[in-house]
Amino acid sequence: MHPELFLLIGISISMGFTPGPNNAVASYSAFNFGFRKTLPIILGVGFGYTALVILLIVVLISVFQEFPLIQEIIRILGSIFLIYLAYKISFSNGKSDGKTENPVNFYETFFFQFINPKGVMAAITLISKFVIQDDYINSSITVIVVCSVTAFVSITLWAGLGKFLRKFATNNEFIKRFNYAMSILLIGCVASFYV
Repeated sequence: MHPELFLLIGISISMGFTPGPNNAVASYSAFNFGFRKTLPIILGVGFGYTALVILLIVVLISVFQEFPLIQEIIRILGSIFLIYLAYKISFSNGKSDGKTENPVNFYETFFFQFINPKGVMAAITLISKFVIQDDYINSSITVIVVCSVTAFVSITLWAGLGKFLRKFATNNEFIKRFNYAMSILLIGCVASFYV
């Protein structure tokens, strides 16, 4: 699988590092609450996505092929949750005094991975392309490791971007605009699921 490994890593990176719901929420959180308070989100996304990939490899890929309606239900539930998050982000208090509680937590981000349309579709794509029946165990482990590392690295870098941008926040108006931009990015992600 060595030649395929580079392709797997490339596709995984392109899917993981492009703007999406997880990345927007991580940037928002680090921008408003700092990197330390964003760690639960980073861990929720990383472990949640890894659990999703494992579950898809072991159980769900055949279910999705048999019942494509389930994918549509996931897309709708994911869209509803993202609209809810966009609302919370848009109307959150822009002041970061250390006492403000992050409106997004570990459990929300962990379980969101199972209804995140972008993540589910990325995992299904990678699994269907790179998990080989003749070498099921080794190819499955390779996909799980690559997906897990990509998830942790990409979400951490997006959180770092949010923390970096905080340096330019000189007033509450800038903070509100940043939060609105992250909300619009989330709504854009929802729209992209239906195009």
